[in-house]
Amino acid sequence: MPDRISTYGEFWPFYLREHAKSGTRAIHFAGTFIATASLLVFIATGWLWLIPVIVVGGYGPAWTAHFFVEKNRPATFKYPLWSLISDYRMAWTWMTGRLDRELAKAAGQQR
Repeated sequence: MPDRISTYGEFWPFYLREHAKSGTRAIHFAGTFIATASLLVFIATGWLWLIPVIVVGGYGPAWTAHFFVEKNRPATFKYPLWSLISDYRMAWTWMTGRLDRELAKAAGQQR
């Protein structure tokens, strides 16, 4: 990241470019699913032991994908809230069939 991104509108294309490889995105989606499912079960049951599962289940796969598949530094380290929002946005965009179009658009907006 050459300099600090100041708006979410600038961050979203950057985020997508940081997830260019399909393997990174697949592992991210798995982590997002694990974290979300664990969060929902925690809300329903109040089982406190699920809190570390939520955190490790969400961040563990994502960070592993960045370090070993994408070979870059997770944006979460510098932009934690925007990264969390974008994890869900990327998953939703994929589930609604619009991710390929968003990835292509982001690739054309190199900073």
